[in-house]
Amino acid sequence: MDYAEVCVENGLASYKHKPMLQKEAIVNIDGMTCHSCVANIEENVGKKPGIHSVKVSLAEKKGWVIYDPQKWTGEQVAEVIDDMGFDASLASTKDVHYEPDIDSGIFQAETDKLIVGPSSSLDSDHSKDEKKLFKKCVLSVDRMASSTCGASIEKSISELQGVKSIVVAIMFSKADVVYDNDVISAAEIRDAITDLGYPSQILEDTADGDSKIDLLIGGMTCASCVHRIESHVMSLRGVESCSVALATSSATVEFSPTIIGPRDIIERIQNLGYSAELASREDRLKRLGHAEDILKWRTSFLISLIFGVPVMVVMIYFHWIIHTPMHKDKQTPILVKALSLDNVILFTLATPVQFFGGRYFYVQSWKAIKHRTANMDVLIVLATSIAYIYSVSVVLIAIFRGWDFSPMTFFDVPPMLMVFISLGRWLEYKAKGKTSEALSKLMSMQAKVALLVKKDEKGHIVSERGIDIELVQRGDLIKVLPGEKIAVDGIVVEGSSSADESFITGESMPVVKKPGNPVIGGSVNQTGLLIIEATHVGQDSTLAQIVRLVEEAQTSKAPLQQTADKLAGYFVPGVIVLSITTLLVWIGIGWSTEKFVKNGIRDWEEIVRQAFEYAITVLAIACPCSLGLATPTAIMVGTGVGARNGILIKGGEPLEVAQKIRTVVFDKTGTITEGKPRVVKIFTTLPQQQLSLKNLCAIAGTAESNSEHPIGNAIVLFAKEYLSNERWATVSRFRVSAGNGIACDVSNVPNVMNTILDFNSHKDHTQEFIQAKTLLISNFNVDIVPLPQADLTESNENWNHLDSYPAVIGSEKWLISNGIPIPQHIIEILSKERQLGNISILIAINNQVAAVVSIADQVKPEAALAVWSLHKMGMHVVLLTGDNAKTAEATARKVGIREVFAEVLPNQKKDKIKQLQRNGEKVAMVGDGVNDSPALATANVGIAIANGSDVAIESAGIVLVKNYLIDVVSAIRLSKSTIRRIRINLFFALIYNSIGIPIAAGVFHPIGITIQPWMAAAAMAMSSVSVVTSSLFLKNFRKPTEHQLKSPEFKSFIKKVEETEVLVYKGLEDPVHKDISSPEKFTGTKYNGRKPSRRQFSLDEDDQETRLVTHI
Repeated sequence: MDYAEVCVENGLASYKHKPMLQKEAIVNIDGMTCHSCVANIEENVGKKPGIHSVKVSLAEKKGWVIYDPQKWTGEQVAEVIDDMGFDASLASTKDVHYEPDIDSGIFQAETDKLIVGPSSSLDSDHSKDEKKLFKKCVLSVDRMASSTCGASIEKSISELQGVKSIVVAIMFSKADVVYDNDVISAAEIRDAITDLGYPSQILEDTADGDSKIDLLIGGMTCASCVHRIESHVMSLRGVESCSVALATSSATVEFSPTIIGPRDIIERIQNLGYSAELASREDRLKRLGHAEDILKWRTSFLISLIFGVPVMVVMIYFHWIIHTPMHKDKQTPILVKALSLDNVILFTLATPVQFFGGRYFYVQSWKAIKHRTANMDVLIVLATSIAYIYSVSVVLIAIFRGWDFSPMTFFDVPPMLMVFISLGRWLEYKAKGKTSEALSKLMSMQAKVALLVKKDEKGHIVSERGIDIELVQRGDLIKVLPGEKIAVDGIVVEGSSSADESFITGESMPVVKKPGNPVIGGSVNQTGLLIIEATHVGQDSTLAQIVRLVEEAQTSKAPLQQTADKLAGYFVPGVIVLSITTLLVWIGIGWSTEKFVKNGIRDWEEIVRQAFEYAITVLAIACPCSLGLATPTAIMVGTGVGARNGILIKGGEPLEVAQKIRTVVFDKTGTITEGKPRVVKIFTTLPQQQLSLKNLCAIAGTAESNSEHPIGNAIVLFAKEYLSNERWATVSRFRVSAGNGIACDVSNVPNVMNTILDFNSHKDHTQEFIQAKTLLISNFNVDIVPLPQADLTESNENWNHLDSYPAVIGSEKWLISNGIPIPQHIIEILSKERQLGNISILIAINNQVAAVVSIADQVKPEAALAVWSLHKMGMHVVLLTGDNAKTAEATARKVGIREVFAEVLPNQKKDKIKQLQRNGEKVAMVGDGVNDSPALATANVGIAIANGSDVAIESAGIVLVKNYLIDVVSAIRLSKSTIRRIRINLFFALIYNSIGIPIAAGVFHPIGITIQPWMAAAAMAMSSVSVVTSSLFLKNFRKPTEHQLKSPEFKSFIKKVEETEVLVYKGLEDPVHKDISSPEKFTGTKYNGRKPSRRQFSLDEDDQETRLVTHI
């Protein structure tokens, strides 16, 4: 029995055979660059009420949208897509018969009323409608040279059967692919990418959005327990894999958090009779802090002291004290012929160190040699082994040949070398632990437990219990007490408080939280009690994503590091060759000079001993570690400092490139501006006695509440805030004209006005706005300007208590087409407001203009300061926007930007970036939207605003967690500081080796400058420590504050900022100038010998009007 038959049996009409007559719009869409754009359009348009289905083709640049004609028109559908940043136009519409899913929202109200019999009757059909679980794999992709390669891969792979989406990240040489595992496998996708000429390997292969948990399981006794647990857990819907290890009593489970949670999995295992709990997260923190390595090398150092200190005492006494003029008669005791007491003691102390203490280095060096590489461990083994073998050999030769004296040996080298190496490694790992301190702090910010609450049907809390943070699932209600860490990302559903989010945004001031506000897991609740609903848990949380991003950044390699690594790769073989050369040269010198001739006999023992001493010293002093640590330690500290200040840098490459930036390109909407149109000015044309501002807002707010246009939303937002009201009047005969405006009848206004709390009841309404007044609405100023009423109206009729109002809201053309005259004064006001870059619309009530409302996307308060600071750093600052030229020019003038590229389509933004790069400029692009993602990826460094589009953030190299433009300045300064520190590290590492190795080789022997092998070992150990310590100085970096940046020069500039001359270019028009970066050039007249024109564009008034109404 199918679903329709069940409906009929229960007395309800069957919808199965009743397809509806709907409309299908075919829309031409330009500006899409990858599959992410397609997914973004389908998701955002498809979820709007009245839209039944959306299908977009990247190849054909078209979209097919089936919609309800009673709620939408084809033009409105195209406009919605156009507002997302794409260039969309309606191609055609047609009637279609649409048969919706029974489970769709159209019939949800009816299906919710169904009371059916046994559930089994619906199981088979319902299972067919269950959401398809896709798989996700992450692949490494090599040989990608540019964004063109990424686009080629995305295009080819997205066309494969079974591939749902693919996103290629050029800078990380990775590709994320979501696919249907029943149709295609990750291995086939890998092979397909490889066949395109880009060698690929699978890095991860898990379910889409899957989470992974590690469990400790008790009570298992044999392999049958393993099979029992695995089979039962795998039977749970949403579990992708389960691997149980009997030897370690552990299990790893991968699951989809949208379907099942960790508590469900643990409960299933516990129901089988086993204990199950989450594995501790402490191991990960220990690894970041290098706790095990620190303990290991500290222990090694202390043990090496047991042998090293006696060796030092023997050397001081036997080699120095008894050979001083104060002890002329003392000689080194000889036990047997050619064997002295000091050599016996040193041999006894050196042997266990050589064979037991040095075991770690022997194992590591053997692994390196086996793989045909050489590292620092090889040099250590060579130095200690040569010293030990030489010493044993020369003593044995002396004994067997019956020398009259005991030879000089190097038995002191192995113990002393181990002392200084273990000390150096201990200090090095302690310093390394501090380099990752920022990441460790981020990880430790996460709460460990959450207070889970349950509510009854009336909304009362009936139970609460503490659970591990890993067990929190989406939709859970979590109670947060004052002073506690907020457990997970979520939405406040009850209570009000403030939260300290400084660890993630860098914002020192607490952020107010009330119902409907988002909260970030790990932030600290300060004053009030909150109940939050979990929205992002596990790896989907903000904190987890930041930790993952910082981890990737700290393990990535900058181009400077790649150069240093190449140099270090040749370093060890070069040092070995140099050591051998040193040995041979000094043997040659000894053979050819008379210095070593005693009593006519050449002292070969002294010649060979000295040659070996210099050769061993060369091995001991050479330090490739200092070269290898110079860059990564600085990057770790730099990215950690950035994360602490709300600047997330995705690796070494953007960090290194950012300091080379000379041109900064800003997007306008949402970057320079707030991104939300707001009412900034209202010109009222009617006296308060005729129509009060409250009635005007109630009528306009009611009318626009039926519109989804951003302009309408701005009016609704103002009306809500001003009236302190969420209730609207009644709308009838609603009509909308895309790009022009709306018209309707608004009734039942008096009843709404009666519910509004009048905060000004003590004032005389007739005097309310006789003079201009400024209101503070949502922390933004709104100017109310009453116009001279005698010139505008002759009616003294009172409209404040009418029950119904015909309202027309929109452009001049729209009002005229509805038969409403527009006085000349109003036309002049519209013209002036447009000159200021504001969007001005008219509100007509009872066929008479009642108000002019100016709406603007307001400039961020810190934007001008950020632009000025960049100019002072020598940057060339550009505004790049798809907005009309007038609006763009007005915005640029407010912040001091002198060059604007306006009316640039989303796909042209990328071309404009390339155009600037062809002029030899290193370009940074700052943006926040989907339409910015191609430009962000094309720029040398993309800087994304974190509260913008996910696609934009994915395309960027630097992410600003806080929507604060001063952080652009901070990011560039941090980059410069980090690269400067890397260069200092590399300089001193190279200088150390360049000077140290010649000294060790005896080059300065003629002037009396030489060192012993143990001294070389100490210098080598300290060189690595000094490089890491140098990197830690980056922790002193402080990002600039507004107070620091607001110099007297800036204050002088801001007074004249509105006089700034702005060069405006439309589309891809080439600029004819080069340098406008210096703030001294803000004189407002000439520029590079050429007077700039403020009218390098022309738009007829109709075109201006249309763009101003339809674009923000």
